[in-house]
Amino acid sequence: MSTDPATELAAEQAHLERARAELARMREHTLTLQNAGGDALAGESLGRLLWLRARALQDDPRTALFFGRLDTREDEHLYMGRRHVSDAAGDPVVIDWRAGISTAFYRASPVEPMGMVRRRRFGVEGGRLTAYEDEVLAENELVGDGLVEGEPPVRAATPGGGLLAREIERPRIGPMRDIVATIQPEQDEIVRADVGTTICVQGAPGTGKTAVGLHRAAWLLYAFRDRLARTGVLVVGPNRAFLEHVGAVLPSLGEVSVRHTTVEELLAHGRVRATDSPAVATLKGEARMAEVLRGAVWDRVRPATEALVVPRGSRRWRVPAYEVQDILDELRTRGVRYAAARAMLPMRLAHAVLVAMERSGDSPDDRVQDSVARSAAVRAYVKEIWPELTPQSVLAHVLGTGEGLAGDQRALVWDKAPRSPGSARWSVADLALLDEIADLLERTPSLGHVVLDEAQDLSPMQLRAVGRRASTGSLTVLGDIAQGTTPWATGSWDESLHHLGKELDAGSTHLEVLDRGFRVPASVIDYAARLLPLIAPGLEPPRSVRSHPGRMERVPVADAVAGAVEAAREAGAQEGTVGVIVPDAWLDRTAAALTASGLEHEVLDGDHGERILPLHLVPATVAKGLEFDQVVVVEPAAIAAAEPDERTGLRRLYVVLTRAVSALTVVHAEPLPGPLASP
Repeated sequence: MSTDPATELAAEQAHLERARAELARMREHTLTLQNAGGDALAGESLGRLLWLRARALQDDPRTALFFGRLDTREDEHLYMGRRHVSDAAGDPVVIDWRAGISTAFYRASPVEPMGMVRRRRFGVEGGRLTAYEDEVLAENELVGDGLVEGEPPVRAATPGGGLLAREIERPRIGPMRDIVATIQPEQDEIVRADVGTTICVQGAPGTGKTAVGLHRAAWLLYAFRDRLARTGVLVVGPNRAFLEHVGAVLPSLGEVSVRHTTVEELLAHGRVRATDSPAVATLKGEARMAEVLRGAVWDRVRPATEALVVPRGSRRWRVPAYEVQDILDELRTRGVRYAAARAMLPMRLAHAVLVAMERSGDSPDDRVQDSVARSAAVRAYVKEIWPELTPQSVLAHVLGTGEGLAGDQRALVWDKAPRSPGSARWSVADLALLDEIADLLERTPSLGHVVLDEAQDLSPMQLRAVGRRASTGSLTVLGDIAQGTTPWATGSWDESLHHLGKELDAGSTHLEVLDRGFRVPASVIDYAARLLPLIAPGLEPPRSVRSHPGRMERVPVADAVAGAVEAAREAGAQEGTVGVIVPDAWLDRTAAALTASGLEHEVLDGDHGERILPLHLVPATVAKGLEFDQVVVVEPAAIAAAEPDERTGLRRLYVVLTRAVSALTVVHAEPLPGPLASP
């Protein structure tokens, strides 16, 4: 006979309390470990590792340490949680969701039970278990509490079934949550791809691609800890508000050492003080600029037209110009960076001097060669023939003269008078060019793994810059071609991966498509998908798998700002967060109207976004990657018109329309663009 549900739930709560006690014991043990490093540096390193370990073992009383349970044929109960918890004897009390055995929790099915007979999910409120729900994976097995042959595959053991659906659909409060309790089989396959594999995820809105990328980083750090602890993991996002939105995910999974950055911060070779026109930014972002810059760097090596003469004692040693040129040609073809080759040149020239000495009957040793290499004559000769460069000086020269550019290109960027590096006003596009030059001068260190989100919006030169950070590692590339909102947005993942230094036809790079929408309700995604034939004709519309269709309404008004305030007030009466998305130029006016109406709110302007209050005012260009329970989109026609062309404007609309988790309200005084206007 089956155990009484209340009794069963009480037993599960008791296991949770035991797990909390064991986690506290583990943390206390870590804090009491003696710092036994062999020297001061080793001691400091060990101390930091122990601090990180203790931080990862902190308990959050608002959540449960486990979210599910697997029952084996041997009647073992395996509890799945965000981190491993063991008892004093070392036996597992909670198994880390990243462990190999946990794969069955996400992928096992009645068709392929993977050795399991039952999967249990838990409902959690305020850190306590409130419900559980069982799914029978092997029907003809006798399971712990007496499940027998013929029992239906899914059984809600306590009131309020559908725990998985409820967890997916519950209101979004605060920053992005982890999804360890709700990872789907197709998502889990991406998460657990090998560390040497680059994965590109084409994901429609609400398919969880960002969460999948972050969980992949956490899994890699678990499965390849030693390797990635040395080489590092980096998350690159579109703006600071986005990073603050997703920044709590990895710490909630026990990973606190992963760096988060934007592309601009990653390429911080100078302060951005200028804004390019779309045409200039597009030109600077083209892949052919890499060859222009390569030429600008290596063309600074001058041909040897005069012999090298090195005075030493009473004699003067001479290396003919043709021998120097042979040395220069050899160094240029070695495949090393400009600065490395320049560093080799003095020793090569000194070696040529030693050969001349030996021909005359002398017997110089290595000390003589070192002395010649450091001599004033050699240093002056190297400075003249192979000048020292900086990224800023090279780019200032290229942009000031148009060197290497065709006539129409030169007309776009030429400043009429050459700029000095000190007075140059760099743009965002210039940062990628500076990074390209920096890599031509000195090799950029590679990380073990890079997670790149919203990759469809990066220019080829920006993609090259990110790819350099994973030249010997792998990437998780996340994006949606339909959400490309820059003039240079990619139309092909093959092309983007090529610029990242990864090729799809190579066995180590895969393209995965996520089209099942878990976040955006059907009524919202169906409305936004009307735009897909115009903005991404080759993409299939996403499929919402939410049980609740959500709510979508269009509200014509005489004054869009006043209508936005009223819609925000109505949305605020519901549970969860509210995002009011407006044309960028309307930000101040809408903020003033919200304040005058007594509606407290936060402005997410791309640089910050603590998201403490439930009501947020969001400029359209910052909305990408964010999510809110209730979304109010204000004047779609103005949002689209602010972009440089019609397709980019409609793509921007597609982005803002798909930020809603529960309900979307479109407030407009002007006619709605294109297919959005039809009934």
